Amino acid sequence: MLPSSYEHKKYEDKIYKKWEESGAFTPDTDPNKKPFTISMPPPNATGTLHLGHAVMLALEDIMIRQKRMQGYNALWLPGTDHAAIATQNKVEKILAAEEGITREQLGRENFLERVKAYVADCQDTIRQQVRKMGSSCDWTRERYTFDDDLNRAVTEIFVRMYEDKLIYRGHRLVNWCPRCKSTLADDEVEHKERQGKLYWIKYGPFVLATTRPETKLGDTAVAVHPDDERYKDMVGKEYQIPGVLGEFTVKVIADKSVNPEFGSGAVKVTPAHSFVDNEMAERNGIPMKQIIDEDGCMMENCGKYAGLPTVQARKEIVEDMEKMGLIEKVEENYDMQLSVCYRCETPIEPLPSKQWFIDVNQKFDIAHPEKLGLKDKNVSLKEAAIHVIKDQKIEIIPDRFNKTYFHWMDNLKDWCVSRQIWWGHRIPVWYCEDCEEVIVDRETPKACKCGSEKLIQDEDTLDTWFSSGLWTFSTLGWPEKTEDLEYFHPTSVMETGYDILFFWVARMIIMSTYALSEIPFEKVYLHGLLRDKQGRKMSKSLGNGIDPLEMIDKYGADALRMALFIGSTPGNDSRIYEEKIEGFRNFVNKFWNISRFALGRSEDTKVSLEGDTKGVQPQGKQTNDSNQSTNTPQPPQGGAEQTPQSPFQGEAATKPQELINQWIISRTQVLIKDVNKGLDEFKFSETGQLLYDFVWNEFADWYLEMSKKSESEETKQTLLYVLQNLLKLLHPYIPYVTEEIWGEFNEDMLITAAWPEADESLINAEQEKKADLIRNIIKEIRSKRAEAKVDPVKKISAIVFGGKNTAIVEEHAEVIKFMAGLETLTASESGDKPEKAIAIFIDGAEVYLPLADMLDPEKEKKRIEKEIAEAEKYVKSIQGKLSNKNFVQKAPANIIEAEKEKEKATLEKIEKLKKQLGEI
Repeated sequence: MLPSSYEHKKYEDKIYKKWEESGAFTPDTDPNKKPFTISMPPPNATGTLHLGHAVMLALEDIMIRQKRMQGYNALWLPGTDHAAIATQNKVEKILAAEEGITREQLGRENFLERVKAYVADCQDTIRQQVRKMGSSCDWTRERYTFDDDLNRAVTEIFVRMYEDKLIYRGHRLVNWCPRCKSTLADDEVEHKERQGKLYWIKYGPFVLATTRPETKLGDTAVAVHPDDERYKDMVGKEYQIPGVLGEFTVKVIADKSVNPEFGSGAVKVTPAHSFVDNEMAERNGIPMKQIIDEDGCMMENCGKYAGLPTVQARKEIVEDMEKMGLIEKVEENYDMQLSVCYRCETPIEPLPSKQWFIDVNQKFDIAHPEKLGLKDKNVSLKEAAIHVIKDQKIEIIPDRFNKTYFHWMDNLKDWCVSRQIWWGHRIPVWYCEDCEEVIVDRETPKACKCGSEKLIQDEDTLDTWFSSGLWTFSTLGWPEKTEDLEYFHPTSVMETGYDILFFWVARMIIMSTYALSEIPFEKVYLHGLLRDKQGRKMSKSLGNGIDPLEMIDKYGADALRMALFIGSTPGNDSRIYEEKIEGFRNFVNKFWNISRFALGRSEDTKVSLEGDTKGVQPQGKQTNDSNQSTNTPQPPQGGAEQTPQSPFQGEAATKPQELINQWIISRTQVLIKDVNKGLDEFKFSETGQLLYDFVWNEFADWYLEMSKKSESEETKQTLLYVLQNLLKLLHPYIPYVTEEIWGEFNEDMLITAAWPEADESLINAEQEKKADLIRNIIKEIRSKRAEAKVDPVKKISAIVFGGKNTAIVEEHAEVIKFMAGLETLTASESGDKPEKAIAIFIDGAEVYLPLADMLDPEKEKKRIEKEIAEAEKYVKSIQGKLSNKNFVQKAPANIIEAEKEKEKATLEKIEKLKKQLGEI
């Protein structure tokens, strides 16, 4: 017997250990079973579990648990990311705070050893935190982006891309973070709304507006729009411009990128420190002059301003320009967008630098174009990545992000993959000191082809997203042709936040289509960001953050999981707060008590549960016309292996005879259908809400109460039947409490039980309608009692004229009396309305309560008038449908007939209400 209360701390760790040790998390590679694979987005190895991780873990676990119960070989592969910049920054801060030293003082090798030790300590913390969420991932296949074989995969793809002329080293403008001392990819740069100053500078024959007057020292041109009549005669000419370091020469160019509405319509061009200016310079053959260094300071060619940080240099240059009369005006509080590092929020400096790039537009011969449905094998990385979305090889959920994806891909520039930090995958490139030969190799070369052994490896490391872009396939053994890689790839779903669609998702598509001629996953599910109760972003400064581990400790993992996705939709932000989590803790406790009652009522009853641990066996991999293996889950096959799960299913089933049992069993089948449909469509919130409502309303508030008046064996079996199906359907959502309850009447674990499939023969709309009549009678009697403020314990009487439903009312008189608080219930087909009685009209039945003396006549009159108005509005909507030719022509005959029946019943109700109104 279940204890009187559910104490999550008593059960969760014990249950997780049982799951893990059972091997339930570890699928094999059975060719007779269909795989379902999720590669867990790897949290930073040095981080801690936050709400973003928590919602990801909860959503992915729902998918994995359901597919596992459906009989798929469900692999959820966990791991951690070395998070190059973030990890290096953390260790540098520790060194500075605890030992007062820098990484340079420690030396590269010693520093890397410190980082590795720090990561190892943190990884175990992450693992335990992931377990706390109930994540049923395969720990035997856990990976880390710095594992030896994943390192080899990174080197291999770099070398292959270099050999295919997709990777090159060039001197180009990059995003530079002066604090991190490293380059950043375009999508690692965040744009913050800030207020600054707009300086209007007298610039020879022009007056130009700029937010960065210090960059005037690097100007080499002035640009105008080709159609701007004001400057048409100046295009192509050179002008001497007075400046704080003397005169300098600029050339006027015409470029369509110039906005003639901004400022004076003429803009200064600083090619070395602006991406827009750099592109204009390249198009117009304008030279580049660098004036800012990697420390974010002015260079030696800046005269007296050399060595000054840019902000200080700006102040001094503006003061000198004012003295020279070169400042026309300054606009204060000018709204501008500041580009900052996504890690440390330091302002980014665009700088020319020699770096390694991936050329996204360079054509190459893809190995197996037919696997991707490509007509031409000679494509660029960008073209292949765009094609797989356009051709619907990959589905993005929600699909509105397709447009965002295409826009980003269309504008994708060459990807800078080199980083000037020590922690990361070292670039597999060596330089010969004697002949300057560049050697790209899978292994450390012993000598150059010139014979020299003076080889120096490139100091830089690779962008973290370069290695994590291989995550779906490097973790399965690539570049080796492993059994896991063949069986589990492409993966089924990539679930992650919409904010890293381009950081990571797009790069995985680029890398997988290149390396394997395969998509990395079939579906991308993007969840939104979590906000607080007021809809604000969570931040340390606001103090509104929620620690998921604290919430688990306080309310349990099941409650947190429910709170994370109920009320959320894909691609949209949602709100979470402690009261919401507490509310779902109450639901978990409610379900525990419901189960305790059901099991207590049915402790001597046995419901066949054979076959629950078998599951169904989906067919093996399907093959499409292009011979590409696909893991798209098909409707489960092989259900014949399941034996009947209850007395109500299977060929030898005994159909329920009692109305309330027929009703709840029918409603259970509808619930199973709706849950399966909802989960297939990734509607996790709506499906969770369906389960919540069914448990709390239909099962607890109605069926359990109604069943108290029945001692039949059928009712006891029904209780167990519905409970076992609810446990299965709820298991992906609240796995701990459902597993513990399941263990009360089954020796095998729920995690491997067979997933429910609806039995259409048990859906009985007619019996549901009859049961709804009983429920509605009870609800209306309760409502009238409450309006009359009748003491809940006071028993009253009721008279029912049931018409054609009289037998149903008579049969369930005891249930109605019990649940509506009645002393007596008299039922007959028809009769005269009792004097001074309140009338209720429900589905052709009339219910009279002797409460007239307790009601205010005026209030009762208003109530009836309101009910008439609502009924008239309802019947008008029905008549609108029936007068709609399109509806009448297209709707099935049974639907039209049902609408006519509703119209007739509602009109009769209105007539009776009006008669009652006249009698007050």
